[in-house]
Amino acid sequence: MRRAVFTGLGVLVFVIWLLNHWVINNSEAYVYSSWSLLPESPVGLVLGTSPYTRDGAPNPQFAGRVDAAAQLYQLGKVRHLLISGTNSGRSYNEPRAMWKALMKRGVPQSAMTLDFAGDRTFDSVARAHIVFGLDRFTIITQRFHAYRAEFAAKKLHLGVVAYAAPGGDELGTLSRTRLREVLARVKIVLDIYVLHTQPRFGGDRATLGPAPKSEPTPPADADGPSSPDDADDGTTGASGTPAATTQRGI
Repeated sequence: MRRAVFTGLGVLVFVIWLLNHWVINNSEAYVYSSWSLLPESPVGLVLGTSPYTRDGAPNPQFAGRVDAAAQLYQLGKVRHLLISGTNSGRSYNEPRAMWKALMKRGVPQSAMTLDFAGDRTFDSVARAHIVFGLDRFTIITQRFHAYRAEFAAKKLHLGVVAYAAPGGDELGTLSRTRLREVLARVKIVLDIYVLHTQPRFGGDRATLGPAPKSEPTPPADADGPSSPDDADDGTTGASGTPAATTQRGI
């Protein structure tokens, strides 16, 4: 009995290792660390995350993503930013927090679109195509996260590359975020090839345009997470609600 248990665990670990390497190997050639080598794209998809870590400290991954997004916009590598994340509570709104940070970094309101239904990495990527009609864009997030996002985009037959934002190097190999990403890569394979997952919120077609002058307000009964560790990839919040998912006319 004990031998069977150990054999089963060994097989499980091997499958997890194998699927992780499949995701990474399929995506690595499309993830760029140097902006000078990065192809130009009409839109940069900024994947949402919390401004703060679980212990309330500033989140280096948040800063890294908005810094990278602002840099790519100012260099002309992308002409518009689609900011996708969860909007699951009055005190937790990833796109709004990133929008504010990008405004402070000199990105004009007219160059940003907010998508409040990016509850999962898969949803953010799929909605960029299904809702916003994009076939080609640049994903902006940390390298360890970019592999999974790029894998999803390729399996959806999208012409997508990714830019590895700074931040995340401080995470150890056995950190909670890294371990969750290992499992999330397994899940993205299951979502695509076994479960045939669709975005939680499809929504009507939306267009890219200026972000709203007034800040979006989530539903009164929405209670969101307070840290980035409550999400599918350890970087975004929990599920939002369909009442405040897509900012139209952005």
